[in-house]
Formats: sequence, C-alpha cells, structure tokens
Amino acid sequence: MKRIAAALLAAGVALSIVPAASAAEYAQLTNVRTGQHATFDRVVFDLTGGQVQDSVQSISEPVSCGSGKPISAPGVEFLEVRLTPADGHSYTGSRKLTPGLPNVKSVVFTCDFEADLSIAIGVGKASPTYRAYYLTSPLRYVVDIDH
Repeated sequence: MKRIAAALLAAGVALSIVPAASAAEYAQLTNVRTGQHATFDRVVFDLTGGQVQDSVQSISEPVSCGSGKPISAPGVEFLEVRLTPADGHSYTGSRKLTPGLPNVKSVVFTCDFEADLSIAIGVGKASPTYRAYYLTSPLRYVVDIDH
C-alpha cells in the first residue's frame, strides 16, 4: 500500500512540474527588424518567452504552410527560419517586408500555425553564407547574411 501511495505521489509531482517547464519553452514573436552592416545584413526576430528549437534551411521558393501555394517575394534564394514551439499571433507588424538591403531582399511569413512559426528571408544571391543564433536580455533570434 505504501508503494502505491509513493508511486501516485511521485506521478502527481511529475505531472505538476512538466507543464510548467513546457510553458517556459514557448516563444512569441513581438517584432521583426532588419539592418545593414559593413559585411553582412541582419534580420532580428524579437521574442518573449523561452528559447525554443530553431532551424534554418535554404529553399528555392517560399510557400504557405496552410495552402501549399507559393508566396511571391523578391530573392534569388530563400532561408527559411523555423522556431518551434512559437507563434506570431500577437505580432502586429507587416508579414511581408521588403527592406531594400544589399543582400536581404524580403522577409515573409510562411507559417504561423499550431506552434510552428516559419519565416522566409529572400536573399540576393545563391548559396548565401549566414549565421543564426540567439541573443538574450532581451531574447532575440538573429540571422546574419554575408554580402
């Protein structure tokens, strides 16, 4: 009987801790900024919440995750940034930017559904060299794309 009670207590404690940890690892997009530097262009995604899983992959054309239809945007090639679990539901800025930088030609949202946030960055050349990383205090996800 004591073993059953101990097992139930342990399970209850585990269940009460896991949701709190998961909630801390969710991010919300609050702003998108771009900037030109001497040797690279920068795209910054301002976030609240926690540092989440990230990936960047080269794609030939941005497509909407909902319909699968192509999204028209300037760029020779695109880098699709994916943050999960994250969303941009409360983001009020434009979802299609054309910053006019030397190498960043566009920034377009491709997915904001079920904690999957994806944004494509249109670049002016094929096979771009880039770095993607987090900065903290405040939380930002940064993509630097070499000229």
